[in-house]
Amino acid sequence: MNRASMLLSKPWIWSFAAAMATWIVTLLFTGGASFVGLSQATLTFAAFSVIVGLGQMLVITLGPGNVDLSVPATITLSGTVALKLMDGQEAMILPGLLIAVAIGIVIGILNYGLIKLLRIPPIIATLSMSFIVQSAAIWYNRGLRIKPPETLASFATATTFGIPNVALVALVLSIAVWWALEKAIYGRWISAIGQSPFAARMAGIPVDGTRFATYVLCAVLASVCGYLLASFSGGAALNMGAEYLLMSIAVVVIGGSAVAGGNSNVPGIWGASLFMFLVVSMLNTYGFGAGIRLILTGLIIIAVILAASRPAGRAR
Repeated sequence: MNRASMLLSKPWIWSFAAAMATWIVTLLFTGGASFVGLSQATLTFAAFSVIVGLGQMLVITLGPGNVDLSVPATITLSGTVALKLMDGQEAMILPGLLIAVAIGIVIGILNYGLIKLLRIPPIIATLSMSFIVQSAAIWYNRGLRIKPPETLASFATATTFGIPNVALVALVLSIAVWWALEKAIYGRWISAIGQSPFAARMAGIPVDGTRFATYVLCAVLASVCGYLLASFSGGAALNMGAEYLLMSIAVVVIGGSAVAGGNSNVPGIWGASLFMFLVVSMLNTYGFGAGIRLILTGLIIIAVILAASRPAGRAR
């Protein structure tokens, strides 16, 4: 098999191909005038999807039925609490991040507690937790919109060598997750659990501990996203995490990770996140209404998934 065939055999390549095609079409429509602006906007908004997508990917890798539906509420609560704690003070930037991470850890623990101790299916447990977390965010927010510290807001909206800072943060997190999956024993454990929990347990893999750590990691990544998103947006809003419910799952599926579990794909998360933003951007550029945009977005996503699901080698 030559290099071209090997490349085409990777499921994640189709998300990048779709993103590139959509990017080119959008640029052609605008005459190339928005090259820099479109590229930076794409990297910026895709970065948030990448961060939450990484966490969702880890959970989905655990096998059928594993999904975290509390991601949007976690984003909202962490962003709300962090900004209110910082109260615009520069000295509180790090404590704000730490409290956001702490919120993610607590939510992850509670999620798995419902799943393990009460034997509730993950989709029901995390959905129930999302209602509790979102209610806590509503109670804590009380209609206030507190601005982030100026330094943090500047960092979240600025670029380094032309690359958005939030995209650089997402890249660092992606490398860390990739290392955990490819180089650490954790990656072998979740892959084994996703392929067969019974066989993994018989092989001596700490199934419960690994699943616990994975749900906590997913919630922590969502909380980091909430911290950055609130800082980027100039304040926390109660609906700020809403779009990431299906988005976090869609980027995993489109990115080539196995929905049945056992196989994850970090590069695919990037391709899918870029593609999802560019599709919406392209349809907006062409002036389609909201209903038409949703229909066309769905059809395009189905086409990419069908292309990526052709018989091929493993994603890794």
